[in-house]
Amino acid sequence: MKSIPYPTHSLGYPRIGDQRQLKRAVEAFWSGQIAEAELRERAAALRREHWLKQQRAGIDLIPSNDFSFYDQMLDMTALVGAVPERFGWSSEQVDLATYFRIARGNRDAAECCGNGHALEMTKWFDTNYHYLVPELHRGQSFRLGSTKPFDEFAEALALDIKTKPVLIGPVTYLLLSKTRDEEAFDPLALLGGLLPIYAEVLQRLVALGAEWVQLDEPVLALDLTDAQRAALLGAYRTLSEAVPGLRLLVATYFGDLRQNLSTLLALPVAGVHFDVTRAEAELDTLLAAFPGDKVLSLGFVDGRNIWKNDFAHSFELLVKAKSRLGPERLWLAPSCSLLHVPVTLRSESKLDPELRGWLAFADEKLAEVVTLARVLRDEPEPLVLSANRQACDARRASGRIHNRLVSERLAQVSAHDTQRKLPFAERSKIQRSRLSLPLFPTTTIGSFPQTDDVRSARARWKKGELADAEYESFLESKTAEVIASQEKIGLDVLVHGEFERNDMVEYFGEQLDGFAFTENGWVQSYGSRCVKPPIIFGDVSRPQPMTVRWSSYAQSLTTRPMKGMLTGPVTMLQWSFVRDDQPRSVTTRQIALALRDEVLDLEGAGIGMIQIDEPALREGLPLRRQDWKEYLKWAVEAFRLCAGGVRDETQIHTHMCYCEFNDIIDSIAALDADVISIETSRSNMELLTAFEEFSYPAEVGPGVWDIHSPRVPSADEMAALLRRACAVLPAEHVWANPDCGLKTRGWQEVLPALEHMVEAARRLRREHQS
Repeated sequence: MKSIPYPTHSLGYPRIGDQRQLKRAVEAFWSGQIAEAELRERAAALRREHWLKQQRAGIDLIPSNDFSFYDQMLDMTALVGAVPERFGWSSEQVDLATYFRIARGNRDAAECCGNGHALEMTKWFDTNYHYLVPELHRGQSFRLGSTKPFDEFAEALALDIKTKPVLIGPVTYLLLSKTRDEEAFDPLALLGGLLPIYAEVLQRLVALGAEWVQLDEPVLALDLTDAQRAALLGAYRTLSEAVPGLRLLVATYFGDLRQNLSTLLALPVAGVHFDVTRAEAELDTLLAAFPGDKVLSLGFVDGRNIWKNDFAHSFELLVKAKSRLGPERLWLAPSCSLLHVPVTLRSESKLDPELRGWLAFADEKLAEVVTLARVLRDEPEPLVLSANRQACDARRASGRIHNRLVSERLAQVSAHDTQRKLPFAERSKIQRSRLSLPLFPTTTIGSFPQTDDVRSARARWKKGELADAEYESFLESKTAEVIASQEKIGLDVLVHGEFERNDMVEYFGEQLDGFAFTENGWVQSYGSRCVKPPIIFGDVSRPQPMTVRWSSYAQSLTTRPMKGMLTGPVTMLQWSFVRDDQPRSVTTRQIALALRDEVLDLEGAGIGMIQIDEPALREGLPLRRQDWKEYLKWAVEAFRLCAGGVRDETQIHTHMCYCEFNDIIDSIAALDADVISIETSRSNMELLTAFEEFSYPAEVGPGVWDIHSPRVPSADEMAALLRRACAVLPAEHVWANPDCGLKTRGWQEVLPALEHMVEAARRLRREHQS
């Protein structure tokens, strides 16, 4: 890279495209509509567009290898050849078919724990992005299994763009992995075998002309042991010695460093990246101790949220760094990869103009980075600076943000509002008498397939092409069909299918004050799954009931119990872009009060089961354990505030998926839900180990079907998983259900899988009643 004062760079750019082009291409490939060659052509075109866009924006050092067909951790698994044996990989490189089998499972495999299941999926730190967990074993061997970083570097070089390749660092890769070995072992024991592959990758990149390579080590924002910090130092000493002609930039983000700060500064690398947006309090300490031989990249622009950067505040901090580091050792960047924000505001023609002026998506954030660099270079930007100041001042002063009635109601909440009248042991008897359910009750998590006709009808209705009455009639017919299907299959507890809902957060946010929505504000959740997070910009309240109409209608069609379906307050918070001008706990309690009103209205309408989903409860945990207590206190209180007003005979359910919650099982119990459904199929019931040492007081639905894989598990598989659940839970406390909603699956998978699930439950009943 040429000598540029205050160089700018990006840690990663959204890979999906501004119109979700990658999603459409990948799904077209999966369905057989396009061949692999066309998929690769579309991907190359998207990469080219993104590199050129960043170049035009003025970014000095553009990333490569930040693109992925599915997930960056899966890409690393392919790169280092750590493919589990069940996927049958034996060729020189991991081909695309094997790659997608690792991600999605083998559709035709018969055995749950043999050739069938995909890699486990869990949240990437405290984001709503899911990564595929590397599956390693004692004595794991590694070999170069992909040329992806080299191919993409060469692609960009052909455009006369010398990029900065991005890789997940070796210590983060290992510490985020799991083992299937019966006896646990320290994954860092594999570091010695992994580093030669990293060295080979780096050497090949140098041979291609790479000058800088970014290695992401976000585990530096976690609680690390002395041995883990020593492993980081040793790993980078080895890599620096193996590739002396290459400059390594180690990037950490998502949190402050605390006791890991000295480790970051001691790494024998050419530069480090620091997330100012999450660790501003450490900036002075960092600058005072920063070595004289390194580049410091500072992430001043928030890569996790969508609010416009406050240039005045950022510039004040940058001046400190400027005086300490000078023009060539201070780099400017977003705080982390822009994977976590939408692509561009240019697609938002219908967004309220005032609100739009407060926002910045990925393209706008790159412009902010470039503007800050120009100001540091003493290049005049008076119009941009003035507009930024006006937008920030307007947001702070806007009367749309605060609602006096919401604040007054929140101030009146007492501990009594968060308490059920009877403890679970007593109210469960009342619920069993009312509901008359068999052993191993069968149900689903809520949604059923959103087929083309459902999506088309919703789109036509939103465009005004379908009248309200016609749309209502259509939804009624779909609801009636799904009720009949569930009764035919033999499910014990039914759901209405959620055909009226676009997304489990967006649907509710559209009916709440304080929320706003975009047209194309998509971000990747996992694989081809994209979500469009709402924007919480002001105080939250509920003007009118949101779900009562459809739950009541569905209940009128059957004599079997019907679950009302709500998204919980923490999940509403976590899966939205949240206002940053008040504590997140306050916003969560506002949402909880709105949902409390909905819960009571559902109960009043005769709905005897109400599910308040909180899949993001574990995800919201602070990265540092010492910060957990405060978060869990207000998160649990918010859930209890939703449910605390119902009668004892009303059964409260909750649902959690794809998260490690063994460490917070006591807080999950403190939610005081009557039934919790959890993901366990993909992890082979691993999450149930939490119940071995903790006497969980309520009922549990361990998911027996991994709905994120297209394969249909057999009744034998599901029965085996239920038996494992009964080894750690009382049989009368065990439910049978999929591990998540069925919205993204097809009916050709859903119907047989649910039939197998019902058959598995019936087998277990016979076994326990004989």
